[in-house]
Amino acid sequence: MQLIEFPMVWTIIIDSFAWAFFQISISFFTLSLPERYFQKQTFIYPARKWENEGQFWQTHFDIKNWAKIIPDGTRILKKGFYKKYLQQKEANYLETFILETKRAELTHWLSILPSVLFFLWNPVWLGWIMVIYALLFNVPIILVQRYNRPRLERVLNRKNARQYKIH
Repeated sequence: MQLIEFPMVWTIIIDSFAWAFFQISISFFTLSLPERYFQKQTFIYPARKWENEGQFWQTHFDIKNWAKIIPDGTRILKKGFYKKYLQQKEANYLETFILETKRAELTHWLSILPSVLFFLWNPVWLGWIMVIYALLFNVPIILVQRYNRPRLERVLNRKNARQYKIH
C-alpha cells in the first residue's frame, strides 16, 4: 500500500506534521459547525440501551479514575467550551455542555479517519502503528463524552421537570 518511500527519519517528521495538521484542522472544522448541527439527534449521539445511561463505561472502563488526566483541547486551541469540570448547574449551561460533548465526540471520531492515509507513505507495520495511535488517543475521549452526556441529560431533565412542576 505504500506509494511513497522516505528515509525513516523523514517519515517520522512527516507523520508528526501530518498528525498535527489533521488534528488541528478537524478541531477547527468541528468548532466552526453551528450549534444547530449538534441539536439534531443523529444516529451517533444518543446513548444506547446497553450503555445504561453511561454507567457501562464506568463499570467496565473505570472512567472516573482516568478521565481527569485527559487534557481538554480547548486549553490547547484557546477556543471552544471548557468541559473538564461542571462549572454551573443552570439549564442553559447544561444544554451547552451536552451540545459540546457531541462536538467533542464528533471531533474525535473524525480524528481517527486520517489514520488510514498514513499507509500511503509509511511501511505497513508503521501504518498500523498510526491506526493504533489514532485509536489510543481518540477512543478514550469518545468514551468520556458517552459517559458524561447521559449524566448531564439526566440532571437537565430533572431540573426541567422541577421547573415545570413549580409553574
